[in-house]
Amino acid sequence: MSTGSGAASAPAPDGHDDPTAHDTPRTSRTSMFASLKVRNYRLFFMGQVVSNIGTWMQRIAQDWLVLSLTGSSAAVGITTALQFLPMLLFGLYGGVLVDRLRKRPTLLVTQSAMALTALFLAVLTLTGHVQVWHVYVAAFAMGLATVVDNPARQSFVSELVGRDQLQNAVSLNSANFQSARLVGPAVAGLMITGVGTGWAFLANGLSFVAPLSCLLLMRARDLHAVQRAPRGKGQLREGLHYVAGRPELIWTITLVGFIGTFGFNFPVFLSAFADDVFDAGAGAYSLFNTLMAVGSLAGALLAARRGTARLRVLIAAAVAFGALEIVAATAPGLWLFALLMVPIGVFSMTVNVTANTSIQMSTDPAMRGRVMALYMMVFLGGSPVGAPIVGWVTDTYGARVGFAAGGAVAATAAIAIGLLLARIGNLRLSVGWHRGHPQVRFVPRERREALAPAA
Repeated sequence: MSTGSGAASAPAPDGHDDPTAHDTPRTSRTSMFASLKVRNYRLFFMGQVVSNIGTWMQRIAQDWLVLSLTGSSAAVGITTALQFLPMLLFGLYGGVLVDRLRKRPTLLVTQSAMALTALFLAVLTLTGHVQVWHVYVAAFAMGLATVVDNPARQSFVSELVGRDQLQNAVSLNSANFQSARLVGPAVAGLMITGVGTGWAFLANGLSFVAPLSCLLLMRARDLHAVQRAPRGKGQLREGLHYVAGRPELIWTITLVGFIGTFGFNFPVFLSAFADDVFDAGAGAYSLFNTLMAVGSLAGALLAARRGTARLRVLIAAAVAFGALEIVAATAPGLWLFALLMVPIGVFSMTVNVTANTSIQMSTDPAMRGRVMALYMMVFLGGSPVGAPIVGWVTDTYGARVGFAAGGAVAATAAIAIGLLLARIGNLRLSVGWHRGHPQVRFVPRERREALAPAA
């Protein structure tokens, strides 16, 4: 696990022996927008700004179109499942391909494929020939493209900015996505009510011109060279063995899996609170999501400023996230519940960014595509897998119990994995004061024993 230089706990002499000793950047603070000084990353960021807004527009328009064609919420669920299914089925194979291929040409192909899918749906909708099975096919095709596109985009960031700027760049990517989450649905709503869903699909298809142009404008000589994996047999198995042999990877991915599966099912939780608990309708549901997006944006920007990816930050954020969900589940009024969405968004994004950066920093470049594919498969696939479970708990025992249970699983998993990693790294929990403030940290057992008074 990446802890960053300057952590209160001293690293073990050999980082491979201590899963908490992988340093990210050597400074604990950095300029919030430091990675934007890199020309290639600045181009990448600008292209993603436009594309992410288009992606959020398509998500809203796609769900609305299916609902208007079928009148069935189940059909909307099928559409979502089809979009995530390729990642669950083929995600690891996508990672193998990404490790073999050059990232920029790969992204040019995947982004073009997604643009054509959106334009295909736009033509069918605008001409009045669209049927629900067309949307199903388009959703599945978009999912197939993301099997390669997601790990390629994640691992390409390190080629753009290098090791020292990685957390800052990953954080800004998350801020970029959350900003689009605030703008895209609003624009889509106006477009759908004003001119129809087909134009939202068209806007998304055309939005890919921005990232494609920016990829073409990048200077290849400024990219940080990364060793590619040669073509060979058993590379998928090799990737799994690589992760399984590194506690800082396997347990971080496991933690993200628990949180993604049981804690991140916000459509289930928030819609139930808006409808059943507070009887406030769609307006309250939109408010909850907007405030959470504001918190997520703030969390991403704070992570960009922090500049490190430490074990204690990841574990503490995960515990705080779970605890806040439990607190929110007991909120007596709508406005208190709504306000709690902001810190929940902050800590959920802190978990996301810190885990993402830690995994990338702890992974050999030749393995990064496969490792990030596994991470994305667990992270993106967790919510659809967990949705029926948390949905059943929510329907059977009520929204408050469902939300609290999700938070309890997240906090318990974080505490258990934190203690496990500390044990593997031969660390002990130290509680004390620093500059007048309480401080909880992990320190090596040898150091703790050396500080103990002699008998």
